[in-house]
Amino acid sequence: MAKTKYTSVTEYIASHPPKTRSVLRKVRGAIRKALPKSEEVISYQIPAYKLNGRVVIYFAGWKDHYSIYPAQRRLVAAFKDRLEPYEVNNKGTIRFPLSEPVPVGLIEAIARFRAKEVTENLGDKR
Repeated sequence: MAKTKYTSVTEYIASHPPKTRSVLRKVRGAIRKALPKSEEVISYQIPAYKLNGRVVIYFAGWKDHYSIYPAQRRLVAAFKDRLEPYEVNNKGTIRFPLSEPVPVGLIEAIARFRAKEVTENLGDKR
Protein backbone atom coordinates (compact mmCIF):
# COMPACT_ATOMS: atom_id res chain seq x y z
CA MET A 1 0.00 0.00 0.00
CA ALA A 2 2.71 2.47 -0.91
CA LYS A 3 0.42 4.70 -2.94
CA THR A 4 -1.62 7.15 -0.89
CA LYS A 5 -3.45 9.21 -3.54
CA TYR A 6 -6.30 7.03 -4.76
CA THR A 7 -8.59 8.08 -7.58
CA SER A 8 -11.12 5.22 -7.35
CA VAL A 9 -12.38 2.56 -4.99
CA THR A 10 -11.11 -0.10 -7.39
CA GLU A 11 -7.62 1.40 -7.16
CA TYR A 12 -7.85 1.58 -3.35
CA ILE A 13 -8.84 -2.08 -3.07
CA ALA A 14 -6.15 -3.15 -5.57
CA SER A 15 -3.48 -1.56 -3.38
CA HIS A 16 -4.10 -4.13 -0.61
CA PRO A 17 -2.74 -7.68 -0.27
CA PRO A 18 -4.82 -10.40 -2.03
CA LYS A 19 -6.52 -11.68 1.14
CA THR A 20 -7.56 -8.17 2.15
CA ARG A 21 -8.71 -7.37 -1.40
CA SER A 22 -11.16 -10.24 -1.32
CA VAL A 23 -12.66 -9.04 1.96
CA LEU A 24 -12.85 -5.41 0.82
CA ARG A 25 -14.64 -6.46 -2.37
CA LYS A 26 -17.30 -8.15 -0.23
CA VAL A 27 -17.66 -5.05 1.96
CA ARG A 28 -17.95 -2.89 -1.15
CA GLY A 29 -20.55 -5.21 -2.61
CA ALA A 30 -22.63 -5.15 0.57
CA ILE A 31 -22.62 -1.36 0.66
CA ARG A 32 -23.44 -1.04 -3.03
CA LYS A 33 -26.31 -3.50 -2.67
CA ALA A 34 -27.71 -1.54 0.28
CA LEU A 35 -27.17 1.85 -1.39
CA PRO A 36 -27.66 1.27 -5.13
CA LYS A 37 -28.26 4.97 -5.86
CA SER A 38 -25.19 6.16 -3.98
CA GLU A 39 -22.16 7.79 -5.54
CA GLU A 40 -18.93 5.88 -4.90
CA VAL A 41 -16.03 8.24 -4.13
CA ILE A 42 -12.69 8.48 -2.38
CA SER A 43 -12.77 10.79 0.63
CA TYR A 44 -9.95 11.13 3.15
CA GLN A 45 -8.18 8.59 0.90
CA ILE A 46 -10.65 5.80 1.71
CA PRO A 47 -13.84 4.58 -0.04
CA ALA A 48 -17.00 6.52 0.73
CA TYR A 49 -20.59 6.44 -0.47
CA LYS A 50 -22.67 9.59 -0.92
CA LEU A 51 -26.37 10.27 -1.25
CA ASN A 52 -27.58 13.76 -2.13
CA GLY A 53 -24.01 15.02 -1.88
CA ARG A 54 -23.53 13.81 1.70
CA VAL A 55 -21.32 10.91 2.79
CA VAL A 56 -23.33 8.05 4.22
CA ILE A 57 -20.60 5.52 5.01
CA TYR A 58 -16.87 4.91 4.67
CA PHE A 59 -14.80 1.73 4.83
CA ALA A 60 -11.08 1.08 5.03
CA GLY A 61 -8.74 -1.90 5.06
CA TRP A 62 -5.94 -2.32 7.58
CA LYS A 63 -3.33 -4.96 8.42
CA ASP A 64 -5.53 -7.20 10.58
CA HIS A 65 -9.00 -5.68 10.23
CA TYR A 66 -11.26 -3.50 8.14
CA SER A 67 -13.38 -0.69 9.49
CA ILE A 68 -16.73 0.95 8.82
CA TYR A 69 -17.33 4.60 9.70
CA PRO A 70 -19.12 6.55 11.16
CA ALA A 71 -20.80 4.66 13.98
CA GLN A 72 -22.49 7.18 16.20
CA ARG A 73 -24.33 6.32 19.42
CA ARG A 74 -27.70 5.88 17.75
CA LEU A 75 -26.33 3.35 15.25
CA VAL A 76 -24.38 1.47 17.91
CA ALA A 77 -27.46 1.29 20.12
CA ALA A 78 -29.64 0.06 17.25
CA PHE A 79 -27.19 -2.74 16.40
CA LYS A 80 -25.96 -3.45 19.93
CA ASP A 81 -26.52 -7.21 19.84
CA ARG A 82 -25.22 -7.69 16.30
CA LEU A 83 -22.10 -5.60 17.01
CA GLU A 84 -21.26 -7.48 20.20
CA PRO A 85 -18.56 -9.68 18.59
CA TYR A 86 -16.79 -6.67 17.05
CA GLU A 87 -14.72 -3.79 18.36
CA VAL A 88 -16.61 -0.50 18.46
CA ASN A 89 -14.74 2.53 19.75
CA ASN A 90 -15.97 5.90 20.95
CA LYS A 91 -14.51 7.63 17.88
CA GLY A 92 -17.15 6.22 15.54
CA THR A 93 -15.32 3.15 14.24
CA ILE A 94 -16.48 -0.44 13.93
CA ARG A 95 -13.61 -2.90 13.42
CA PHE A 96 -14.10 -6.32 11.86
CA PRO A 97 -11.26 -8.90 11.86
CA LEU A 98 -9.96 -9.90 8.44
CA SER A 99 -9.73 -13.48 9.73
CA GLU A 100 -13.52 -13.89 10.10
CA PRO A 101 -16.27 -14.10 7.46
CA VAL A 102 -17.61 -10.76 6.30
CA PRO A 103 -21.00 -10.09 7.98
CA VAL A 104 -22.56 -8.96 4.70
CA GLY A 105 -26.09 -8.69 6.10
CA LEU A 106 -24.92 -6.56 9.01
CA ILE A 107 -22.95 -4.23 6.76
CA GLU A 108 -25.94 -3.84 4.44
CA ALA A 109 -28.17 -3.05 7.43
CA ILE A 110 -25.67 -0.50 8.77
CA ALA A 111 -25.47 1.19 5.36
CA ARG A 112 -29.27 1.41 5.10
CA PHE A 113 -29.47 2.76 8.67
CA ARG A 114 -26.87 5.43 7.87
CA ALA A 115 -28.71 6.37 4.66
CA LYS A 116 -31.88 6.90 6.66
CA GLU A 117 -29.97 9.03 9.21
CA VAL A 118 -28.43 11.18 6.48
CA THR A 119 -31.77 11.57 4.70
CA GLU A 120 -33.52 12.55 7.93
CA ASN A 121 -30.78 15.04 8.81
CA LEU A 122 -30.88 16.51 5.32
CA GLY A 123 -34.62 17.01 5.67
CA ASP A 124 -34.11 18.80 8.98
CA LYS A 125 -31.84 21.36 7.35
CA ARG A 126 -34.23 22.26 4.53
